[in-house]
Amino acid sequence: MFIKDIIQAIEEFAPPTYQEGYDNSGLQIGNLDDEAKGVLISLDVTEAVLDEAMERGANMIVAHHPLLFSGLKQITGRNYIERIVRKAIKNDINIYACHTNLDNVRHGVNAKICEKLGLKNTTILSPMGGVLYKLFTYAPKDAADKVRDALFAAGAGHIGAYSECSFSTDGQGSFRPGEGTNPAIGESEGARETLDEVKIEVLMDKASRSRVLKALFAAHPYEEVAYEMIAIDNINQDLGAGMVGELVAPMNEPDFLAYLKENMHTTCVRHTPLLGKDVLKVAVCGGSGSFLLGNAIAAGADVFVTGDFKYHQFFDADGKIVIADIGHYESEQFTNEIFQDIINEKFPNFATLLSNLSTNPVNYFY
Repeated sequence: MFIKDIIQAIEEFAPPTYQEGYDNSGLQIGNLDDEAKGVLISLDVTEAVLDEAMERGANMIVAHHPLLFSGLKQITGRNYIERIVRKAIKNDINIYACHTNLDNVRHGVNAKICEKLGLKNTTILSPMGGVLYKLFTYAPKDAADKVRDALFAAGAGHIGAYSECSFSTDGQGSFRPGEGTNPAIGESEGARETLDEVKIEVLMDKASRSRVLKALFAAHPYEEVAYEMIAIDNINQDLGAGMVGELVAPMNEPDFLAYLKENMHTTCVRHTPLLGKDVLKVAVCGGSGSFLLGNAIAAGADVFVTGDFKYHQFFDADGKIVIADIGHYESEQFTNEIFQDIINEKFPNFATLLSNLSTNPVNYFY
């Protein structure tokens, strides 16, 4: 098994096309064709994590947070990033990150928080737009089912929890085979052909476009396949930032904060004034989630669980919601379990290692 196989498994789960524009997910140091001898999973890449990987015989580190967010102009060892780059290259350690694309997929970082809190009826808090495409293609009636099946198998036709969704209209198509053609119907340089065709329409997400087109060309009986693909503005309910769900039963606010502290393994919860109401609906966002406060309020959440709220941003709760800031690291610490599950499901006989280190740069004095 190779480094590229590990990456492929992760990116099938969280396609890089769904990362935010500022992000830098992907293989940051290494070689796709290196043999994967062992994988160490960590939230961050630090010098201590790199040393741990070497000590435990892992030649790949899979992290949520990228080591490199911008280009390096020199590598002299003057800071921890440059030191890690130098040492990783010298010791043939591959470093890979899967960041905001893992935040934005349906079963990613925020779903893991919901799982830890036992939330049900979960939905994306801020669904993503601009990631859906519609494909129109035209096939002879007797080949329409074959073409549809190929498109569905390649990932087209999903709408929410429904699969194999399409729309078809009957019509007539015509063509005249030119010189050097090998038409499915008629002869090269022959007369114009007219036949009954079916127009097939399907939706697909951005990540599956190439795969769907390959399937279309392989299944279609025509030498030249007529198709159109357009971007649409519809939101994708399975992609986006944050999540919102409901507790199994309401709790009062102090009990919920204690429950949150215990289940998220944190020693401290910063919060806005309590409102004296029961907590049932909870919004969450791993990492820095202040940008979703308005969405959490609009969704009717009683509490918004996230990290990295600044002092003045706490005022924006405005008595409409309780902000519960558990910290950036604390909100994402269980992300390592997602990576381990992905790799173990794809490669059950390959041992993955969870880092034994806390990479949290924030410490608390009690």
